Amino acid sequence: MAGLLSRLREKRPEPISCSAVVVAAGSARRMEGIDKMFAPLGELPVLVHTLYAFQDCPLVDEIVLVTREELLVEAGRLCKDFSLNKVTKVIVGGAERIHSVQAGLGEVNSGAALIAIHDGARPLVSQRVLEEAITRASVTGAAAPAVPVTDTIKRGEDGLAVETVDRSQLWAVQTPQVFESGLIRAAIHKAIEDGEALTDDCGAVERLGMKVSLTAGSRENLKITTPLDLVLGEAILQARVEGTL
Repeated sequence: MAGLLSRLREKRPEPISCSAVVVAAGSARRMEGIDKMFAPLGELPVLVHTLYAFQDCPLVDEIVLVTREELLVEAGRLCKDFSLNKVTKVIVGGAERIHSVQAGLGEVNSGAALIAIHDGARPLVSQRVLEEAITRASVTGAAAPAVPVTDTIKRGEDGLAVETVDRSQLWAVQTPQVFESGLIRAAIHKAIEDGEALTDDCGAVERLGMKVSLTAGSRENLKITTPLDLVLGEAILQARVEGTL
């Protein structure tokens, strides 16, 4: 019996250890003067919705929030006011998104097996999307949620459509993008060293020859980029309250 119990214990999977880097350092140029991170969405600011998603996820151990220098105090206050105790650090980002990601990677727990990188402006990510990406990355080393492209895509030159792209193999990739910690650290370092100002963390990993697993994303996991997106976000929240989503 003792031998059987020992073998069963050996087969138990290791608990997933995931840190999150939430990047909220963008300039919001397309928001017509609205600071999207602190804009109200329902009863809470956009950024609070985003952080609560990771706060509530049992697979996430800590959150490092990366923001602009002028927002440090307000972001820290929000974390305190809304009891976001998984947020361990609020730090200043860089000139480009990739530099903000690198700053966040430098502040997460060195013992974290996985690191999830998420846009602060995606406040409506569901627990299903979040947990599926983390779980998949724990097996493959890299995973990101995605949804199929539904619009017809044209390739253009000088304002003219020259080709219709086959959309059957096209996916719109979302965040969180989740990676084995050593892999994403090396990939981001290499991309910056090579002068690649990537807007997508998967791209940094792909440059190293690593494949990224695509998990099920959601149309609800929209990125707040324009004032219209706030309207859509309000509609999604209301539909969730009513149980129609």
